[in-house]
Amino acid sequence: MTSPSPQKASTRAWSGLALLVAPMLTLSTDLTALFFAMPTLVADLDASATESLWIVHAYGFLIVGLLITMGRVSDRVGARRLLLCGASVFAVLSVVAAFADTPGALIAARALLGAAGATLMPSLYSLLRVMFRNEGQRRLAIAIMFSAFTIGGAIGPLLGGVLLDAFWWGTIFLVNVPPMLVLVALGRFVLPERHEPTASRIDVASVGLSIVGMLVLVYGLQEIAAGSGGEAEALPPWVAVALIAAGLGLLAAFVRRQRRLADPLFDFALLRNRRFAVSLLTLLVTGVGTVGLFFLFTQHLQWVGGCTPVVAGLLTLPYIAMDILGALVAPAMARRWPSSRVVTCGLGTLTLGAGLTALAVADGTVVFLVVAVSVMGVGHGAALVLISDALISIAPEERVGSAAAAQEVGGELGTALGVAAGGTVGIAVFRRSLERPSPGGTPAEAVEAMRSSIHEGFTIAHSRTDGSATLVEIVRDAMSSGLLVYALVAAALVGSAACVFAVVHAERPPSRRTTG
Repeated sequence: MTSPSPQKASTRAWSGLALLVAPMLTLSTDLTALFFAMPTLVADLDASATESLWIVHAYGFLIVGLLITMGRVSDRVGARRLLLCGASVFAVLSVVAAFADTPGALIAARALLGAAGATLMPSLYSLLRVMFRNEGQRRLAIAIMFSAFTIGGAIGPLLGGVLLDAFWWGTIFLVNVPPMLVLVALGRFVLPERHEPTASRIDVASVGLSIVGMLVLVYGLQEIAAGSGGEAEALPPWVAVALIAAGLGLLAAFVRRQRRLADPLFDFALLRNRRFAVSLLTLLVTGVGTVGLFFLFTQHLQWVGGCTPVVAGLLTLPYIAMDILGALVAPAMARRWPSSRVVTCGLGTLTLGAGLTALAVADGTVVFLVVAVSVMGVGHGAALVLISDALISIAPEERVGSAAAAQEVGGELGTALGVAAGGTVGIAVFRRSLERPSPGGTPAEAVEAMRSSIHEGFTIAHSRTDGSATLVEIVRDAMSSGLLVYALVAAALVGSAACVFAVVHAERPPSRRTTG
């Protein structure tokens, strides 16, 4: 009889997990710290509004565009090798970004940082499959990595503020260097390697279609979100829609090519497994609902709640804390109940939190709103950790890199779609709400200008001296209505995803069929 003890992770595996926390923290801290440094950075480099947008977005665009390719490269060349090469390049490029002296140089460095960052996530999750064969331990490891990513995003603004007070803006990139160097120095001694014995040439045409298709799609989504937020430099809506259509067309061509290749860049056979496909779709839909709602929530705290950016940031901490709590508790719950049931309960809690958020907006109490969003955090953390584990564990050993890449693409697309959907619904409801009669004495052209963007609406309302208090209240109500409507949309999306997930994962395992 075979003893189950060899499946337990070794001390080396747990040491490797501690080492892998470094890139997870770095990737999430890098972006949020940059948000805080943008005013100083833009002033020093004399960057235009368009250049400022590209400094922020070039990083994320390249990560999303290259994830599928890097997932397959990870399967081919080895997850550890790709991880350490990517970390080395990331460290070098961080130094280049820190000393960039023009907006163009910084944009280029950020784009290349995104390309290097795309090598890290698929490799990291692929290694977790090798390091933690025990199901419970693997779930805990994923929960720790998920929490590290969340913590990194939370401490980014604080770290950025401390560094900017003491040094110049380039230090927000230099802090990426030490953890990456530690990873490179110790990784080959602590981390295992995962090889695919039947390595073959990667199809270049597939790489091009996947990268360009994802870049164009995400760019279109970002421009829709920017336009809905009233950013003057955003592309016209019809151009953004055309970009989205073009991106979808290129990705459709990518899918067709993969189905014809004997050894595809992304094996769509993974999607024939109903549980894998539904888990991936649930990840995407949950991102659309949660990220869009959280995006509007942070704006609501400042515009309607009157909070400063620092106070608004502090009021998001309960959500982050509950998100981490849910992620860490979920693996323990999955040891007592089926993981699919825990995911369904997590999604149900997330749906409940979205519904409570709608009630809190109607109530107008900030404390109630923060509590409601925190309820969402518990469900979000619990569900996403186990969904991520399902995607990694369902995939065959030789396709773990591709499965990890699919998971990351689903998450990144959910984020991009969430911001775009939240911004679009929010501004649409805002404009619709401002169609009702305004206080007497408000010129028609002023009302029309107020409807152009949320920023313009509040600026004009506060600048009026005749009946301005009433006008400000109308604008606040209009923005609140946008958050309320999207909270209901998020509840419907996540609730529907929970039902589909529960039904599919309740099916008997495919004992008589070869495909799920």
